[in-house]
Amino acid sequence: MADTPVDAGATNTATPPQMRILTQYVKDLSFENPGAPDSLRGGDAPQIDLSIDVAGRSAGEDTYEVLIKINARANRGETPMFVVELEYAGLFELKNFDDRAREPMLLIECPRLIFPFAQRVLADATRDGGFMPLMLQPVDFAGLYRQQVEKRAAAQTPDASGQPN
Repeated sequence: MADTPVDAGATNTATPPQMRILTQYVKDLSFENPGAPDSLRGGDAPQIDLSIDVAGRSAGEDTYEVLIKINARANRGETPMFVVELEYAGLFELKNFDDRAREPMLLIECPRLIFPFAQRVLADATRDGGFMPLMLQPVDFAGLYRQQVEKRAAAQTPDASGQPN
């Protein structure tokens, strides 16, 4: 069997997708402890109301900012214990992604990579506020993405009058 010569001047035009984290950072952090010092005296465990959202936007050629927004409110009965709002972001370089693959990468995989750092910032903020650290469970970013896609589809679906929802 003969060896097939390889043309050293030939290039592979199909370049694989590449993703790189350029940096990550706290974009906005707010912690309110409106009932202190009374709220720090103990008692029943507070009820936590939590919301998480993810957004992505272009920040230049092949560069994208991915933002995880976390809002948590803790109440003991009707008494507010604390309110914490965090916007944690990462700057990512995405090369050779087609339009169809880019959005899931930005809204699923990129947040999954930076979430542990956002989780730590949130835990430190609540601990530094005098409470037990708020330890978030892992987030299903694929599920959040599916919800966003479904909301967009529903908004584009015409209602009975023929107008988009």
